[in-house]
Amino acid sequence: MAGAEKKNITKSKILTYIINHEATSKVELYKNLNLSMPTVLSNVNELLADKIVMETGAYESTGGRKAKRISMNPAYRYAVGIGITAKHVGFVLVNLRYEIEKYERIFLEFSPETSYYLQLRKELERFLADMENPGRILGIGISIPGIINAKERMLIKSHALQLENYSLTFLEQIFSLPVYFENDANAAMMAENQNTYKNALYLSLNSTLGGAFCIDGKLVSGENQKAGEFGHMILVPGGKRCYCGKQGCADAYCAAKVLTDETGQSLEQFMKRVGEKEREAEQIWQEYLDKLAILISNLRMAYDMDIILGGEVGGYLANAMLTLGEKVMAYNGFDHDARYLKICAYKREASAVGAAKYFLQKFIKEM
Repeated sequence: MAGAEKKNITKSKILTYIINHEATSKVELYKNLNLSMPTVLSNVNELLADKIVMETGAYESTGGRKAKRISMNPAYRYAVGIGITAKHVGFVLVNLRYEIEKYERIFLEFSPETSYYLQLRKELERFLADMENPGRILGIGISIPGIINAKERMLIKSHALQLENYSLTFLEQIFSLPVYFENDANAAMMAENQNTYKNALYLSLNSTLGGAFCIDGKLVSGENQKAGEFGHMILVPGGKRCYCGKQGCADAYCAAKVLTDETGQSLEQFMKRVGEKEREAEQIWQEYLDKLAILISNLRMAYDMDIILGGEVGGYLANAMLTLGEKVMAYNGFDHDARYLKICAYKREASAVGAAKYFLQKFIKEM
């Protein structure tokens, strides 16, 4: 391995560690990354000089010289995430520490017409209008519900957007920055900390139900990019009709629209009613959790890994984890508890965040 390449890998390794820790020190990097102290010192000093990382105070003294706290400079680079759905668009501005600096969700009904793309660009320009250093934006990650061939810039199929074999090149061309496309559930999985979840499954409980999973820290997309289509597993044979045309799909019972379409309310309004113990809302919620528990139990049996609950509903599940865990355990006699159930890291626009992280991680890797 060439010296320059080896140095870049070392620097990327150090940066990745700093990103995943609120603060660290040179001594901690030396101990935890199995690097020599001269290597740590030279790389950290370069990163400080380039203002990619910064010193943020000092640790308590243990008798000797106080160790300086080192943190990522979050404003060094940014990436934009756009989450496209059938009815809405979510925008996020994500910094180099993977924090959402700005977020907005607007009503914008999808259309394959030029007018939609022009409106999308106009809304993004408005969203970024107050940004001081737009030149620090690395690129735009776009999440879309459907099967995507990112290399060919092709949306192979999207039930939610009612498209098939649709070229995404025009959508890419309306922006002046590099663009990356990803399936919405895959992108949501990418938003999670891959060091925490080397092997995990992500259940995306949005207006449509999707999923993704990673093994050894890498997304598994399947031979035809269809892995993780958990929404179209049959949950109730002969049950409710799904938008895909089949009956009894998990999507018809566990997608967020089950809680909104049947009540004519937003998810926020519905969950407020649940919090206020309204009888009708509570009954719908418990029935929803019953079906979700069956789906979770089946997925746990098949994959035997952590299951991250995300999407719009995932953001509201923190207070229901005990109840949900009990329901899951009633279907699963192989696990002694449900600690494998996890709440998503990003409660809002996780798919947009994951798509944006593509550029930030690429930047770190290529340092």
